[in-house]
Amino acid sequence: MERTAQNTEIGFIGTGVMGQSMAGHLMKKGFKLHLYSRTKSKAEPLLSQGAEWHDSPASLARKSNVVITMVGYPQDVEEVYLGEQGVIRNAQTGSLLIDMTTSSPSLAKRIEREAQERGMLSLDAPVSGGDVGAREARLSIMVGGSREAFEEVAHLLSIMGTNIVHQGAAGSGQYTKMCNQIAIASNMMGVCEALIYAEKAGLDPSTVLKSIESGAAGSWSLSNLAHRIIKGDYAPGFYVKHFIKDMQIALNSAEEMNLKLPGLALARSLYEQLAQMGEENSGTQALFKVLQKL
Repeated sequence: MERTAQNTEIGFIGTGVMGQSMAGHLMKKGFKLHLYSRTKSKAEPLLSQGAEWHDSPASLARKSNVVITMVGYPQDVEEVYLGEQGVIRNAQTGSLLIDMTTSSPSLAKRIEREAQERGMLSLDAPVSGGDVGAREARLSIMVGGSREAFEEVAHLLSIMGTNIVHQGAAGSGQYTKMCNQIAIASNMMGVCEALIYAEKAGLDPSTVLKSIESGAAGSWSLSNLAHRIIKGDYAPGFYVKHFIKDMQIALNSAEEMNLKLPGLALARSLYEQLAQMGEENSGTQALFKVLQKL
């Protein structure tokens, strides 16, 4: 059964930098929205547009037949879904649960098992694209879970993103997001080092970008975040603290596979130095500040 605005009430948990935009797109398409967030003030813009506030995930789950989460850390995901006042213990039979947080693949598999035991479907559907992608509904969405669940809500995901791919069974979305973060981690080091090198060589970094961002060195980070670095703009599209979390998930997962990822390990250590400098709430492009000091 396709979930339409006529037969669907969506519970959205997490209205931070990205979640607020994502939830807003669903409201604009006519979906009734129920909200829960640890900080109610972050939900006020959506509440003023008609969304309904709930004081707990349990209350929200009872009123929704699709629940979407976009929270911070795997422990938050576990609490929201599996706790006493969590979604799975309180949602309606037949509900479909979509976790869009970047989290642990093993936790995604556990959520699916427990959801199925209570007659629900679940998907892990982490995203890439940052604040800009969320705001412009251009997110890349990587989905794990059953084909049945994916087909029921693919049109909902298309309201928030433009590149929606079903990757396979539960956990596959999270594994794919780890591939994304591994690629970004080393690429971000390269972006920062290229700008530092350009400055040291007496070049204008903005002019350098005109030559290299559309060539073989091109990447999303080079085209979007390098310009922010040049302007001294380190505001978060994606928080340093959350990127460190993602890299640790990837390293833990790689260890389970007996896989060494030296580039990722180096990036994680540099980002930890950045956090120790008090930059954990800055955007990932703030890595420039660490490399500049070396």
